[in-house]
Amino acid sequence: MVTYLGKLRSMRMIRLLAECYEAFETVSRRDIRRMGLTQPQFDVIATLGNTPGMNFRKLGENTLITKGTLTGVVDRLERSGLVLRTPGKHDRRTAIVSLTEEGEAIFDKYFLPHVTMLDDVFKGFSNPDYDAAQALLSRIRDRFHTASARRSAKPTDDNPVRARPRSRAKPLASKRAGTAPPGNLGAD
Repeated sequence: MVTYLGKLRSMRMIRLLAECYEAFETVSRRDIRRMGLTQPQFDVIATLGNTPGMNFRKLGENTLITKGTLTGVVDRLERSGLVLRTPGKHDRRTAIVSLTEEGEAIFDKYFLPHVTMLDDVFKGFSNPDYDAAQALLSRIRDRFHTASARRSAKPTDDNPVRARPRSRAKPLASKRAGTAPPGNLGAD
């Protein structure tokens, strides 16, 4: 059983993780804005840089952009002349997205300076510091993935995860005394 102190400590950890991410976003966003790009646009360019291109599925897996947002980001980058969509060889619906020469030039100009700027934040961290932080963050990520999988699993006899019990609240009485509102048949 988790004690109140345990819950409080986990909430402090989650808050600290969120604060770290917000601080990273602030620093990163400011640098990316100077490039004339949005964070999702930079993410796509950085992911496609030094590759022959990739399909949308792989691009989505390698960026921090949701599937719905990714299409719009690629559309805007294509209109700007930074990426090119090429229909797949065997299936025209499977487009390959790659950087154009102009997109490669943006990648070459901005990627390494951006990574260097972020790397400067970690100056003074030793290899053991990196190893310990990465190990702990990986454990936290894995626990959230496990919790997510358990919560989304359908309950079966083999799966101890149970659906949330239905409310046993009694239906509200309608304006006419003694009758239940429509749709509440079989009330307790």
